[in-house]
Amino acid sequence: MLKKVLSLVLTGFLMNAFAIGSSYARSQDNQARNIERVKENVRKLGVGEDARVEVKLQDGRKLKGYIRDAGEDSFTVMDSKSGSATTVEYSQVKELKGANRLTAAKVGVTIAKGVGVVAIVAGLALLLGVVIASGTR
Repeated sequence: MLKKVLSLVLTGFLMNAFAIGSSYARSQDNQARNIERVKENVRKLGVGEDARVEVKLQDGRKLKGYIRDAGEDSFTVMDSKSGSATTVEYSQVKELKGANRLTAAKVGVTIAKGVGVVAIVAGLALLLGVVIASGTR
């Protein structure tokens, strides 16, 4: 009877240890993915006064300003109002919201090009229709 109880207790400990190890590995993977996602977003925004960001950190602080520079492990947020610079490690970021005026301008130009192409194709189709209609009379 004692052997069965000890066997069950040992099995429970082993299963618990396996679950904890697996859970720890999953949290490390999630953290690595989050860091890569933040790095990619910072890279897309770029640096300079047009790269506006709002950053929520793991410790609850909020930063608002623009990205002054970005490195391999961290980036610097410059507060426009106070002029203070804060270096933030990618692993400290809980949430990052940003906008880049240059990116918005690129999207606007792309949309304008698309509208232009559609207008040209529609004009050519109309012209072709008129030529075909006049030739059949």
